[in-house]
Amino acid sequence: MAAVNPFKEFHAGCEAVLKDALNKLYPNFVLPSMLLESPPNLQFGELATSVCFEIAKHAKKKPRNVAEETVKQIDVSGFPLIQSVEAAGAGYINFRVNSEKFFRLTLESARALDVEYGYVKTSEPKTIMLEHTSVNPIHPIHIGQARNPILGDALARILTEHGHTVSRHYYVDDVGRQSAVIAYGYMKLGKPKPKGKPDSFIGAIYAVTSCIMEIQRLKKAVETAKKLASQEVSKLQRELDDWTSVAADIEKRFPEILTRLLDEISRESDPEEQVSKLIRGYETGRKDAKQLLREVCQLCLSGFRETLSRAGVSIDSWDWESDLIWNGDVNRVLDELKATPYVFQLGGVLEFDAEKVAQDLDFKKTLGLSDDHELSSLTLVRADGTTLYTTRDIAYHLWKFQRAEKVINVIGMEQTLPQLQLKLALSALGHVDYAKKLVHFAYNLVSLPGYRMSSRRGRYITLDEVMDGAAERAYEEVSKRSPHLSDEEKRQISEFVGKGAVKYALVEVDPTKPVVFTWDRVLDFEKNSAPYIQYSHARAQSILRKASREPENADYSLLEDPIERDIVLTLARFPMVFLDAAENLRPNSIADYANILADKFNRFYTKLPVIKAKSPGLSDARLALVDATRIVLRNALKLLGIEAPERM
Repeated sequence: MAAVNPFKEFHAGCEAVLKDALNKLYPNFVLPSMLLESPPNLQFGELATSVCFEIAKHAKKKPRNVAEETVKQIDVSGFPLIQSVEAAGAGYINFRVNSEKFFRLTLESARALDVEYGYVKTSEPKTIMLEHTSVNPIHPIHIGQARNPILGDALARILTEHGHTVSRHYYVDDVGRQSAVIAYGYMKLGKPKPKGKPDSFIGAIYAVTSCIMEIQRLKKAVETAKKLASQEVSKLQRELDDWTSVAADIEKRFPEILTRLLDEISRESDPEEQVSKLIRGYETGRKDAKQLLREVCQLCLSGFRETLSRAGVSIDSWDWESDLIWNGDVNRVLDELKATPYVFQLGGVLEFDAEKVAQDLDFKKTLGLSDDHELSSLTLVRADGTTLYTTRDIAYHLWKFQRAEKVINVIGMEQTLPQLQLKLALSALGHVDYAKKLVHFAYNLVSLPGYRMSSRRGRYITLDEVMDGAAERAYEEVSKRSPHLSDEEKRQISEFVGKGAVKYALVEVDPTKPVVFTWDRVLDFEKNSAPYIQYSHARAQSILRKASREPENADYSLLEDPIERDIVLTLARFPMVFLDAAENLRPNSIADYANILADKFNRFYTKLPVIKAKSPGLSDARLALVDATRIVLRNALKLLGIEAPERM
């Protein structure tokens, strides 16, 4: 019978016999929740416990004596996966697995469960709404933002395989100055059809319009400062010079757009006021403003859909920020907040006292904050009557929790304060339960050495460009390694290898740490990269193809080499790694695991023959090990949205 979690079965058996022995010997001793751990070296067994050191203090005995008497009390006769138990060192107890039975259980379980192996189901399935990507529709998704959809997609895949019902949501931030600036430039150009990819076209309009308006603003500011003999003149002049150099760079890239917009905007007496009118008109639902801004945003989103589809990232729902304003949800939230004692006026601005809520509800510990951490207030409404992003986000999350039991937001670490303020606003409205079920999955930045990105200045490297570059570099490597393949096959392989390389690089680093994106590391076929893991999978597939038989006569007792033992134990632990990733939201642990398994498999491949092993029983046992490794590598890569190729 196949085991869903082979190593857990061994672990559970060891824990049962250990607890039984200790409860008989020391009935008054309260056992710790974590009794067993994996020792640093397999020579000490597969599991060990140091509990005897704690018991020795309680019983006033030597730890070694406690260990020896405990081992004598342990009965493993009803647990076939346990080979032996022994006292070791100064007071440890080591457990050794029955190799033949455990290897058979692990390898045959992996092969029997196949596409389901490792994906342990939760006993408490939930409806989860996961928001990811949510890049403002003002320019293409660039590499600095690409970590969000890749992490979000991996989380959605992991949680789905864990048994939850997950819906992937994209929050379209279409309200505010940035969208209005693009709409203004788009209108001044006469609403042209995009040339090339629509999000790139929109990004060009945004960069050019922002640049022109910023130069005009700074020129006026410099003139005013000079008249007033202000000390700000030199500072403003430096800013103007900087933007003038930006304009020169933009002119090289978008000469036609710059020429036309410069001519059109120069005729306006106050472009800033025109943009402000668009912002106010859109928020109030004025028909012409709605039509214009939605048209611009939809153009950009069509480009996003193309990019995300290529990256293998799917979205179930595109939720528009503006809809929450137009349907009255935002005003209703504001009215409800005003009825609480936590909202006050400050210079014509409506503020929310997050600190007071945290204190009144004694909520700082729940939020993971120290008592002396003081939270700043949240501006709800500006003096001109327009709302802020987080205000609208409160309404959005009330909408989310009407449709889901748990909400996960994949949002950058720089949004930590707004996410805390959001939780406190929900709590102030009487939804403390929502605040506790809202998870901010924070991640750090992506950087490219020697390149500083700026959306306003139009300086960025798009995710599309990175995927193109990865595919071209992968093509060169595939051509070297597999010259016999047709050009079409090389291109096809290079596309998914390139995409996989980019995705792995963005997910394998701990989310709290920054990613430094370098091609040497991303496309390394020899270590810690998607191509390395994919190549290992293809190598396993190649062995199975050459063998062209099922391992029906495997003798698992013949798997005696340490590397074989190490691989089987690693395969057995995959379900536990998956559980950790699903329950603690750690997609990087899947990437790390896949790399470790690939390392071990490649050492096995280099050291030991499979098809030409000494005996048919050993050959079949190794074939089963290769097949199980193939399955687990594929299943791990699938969780990251990376294809496992049969050939490379």
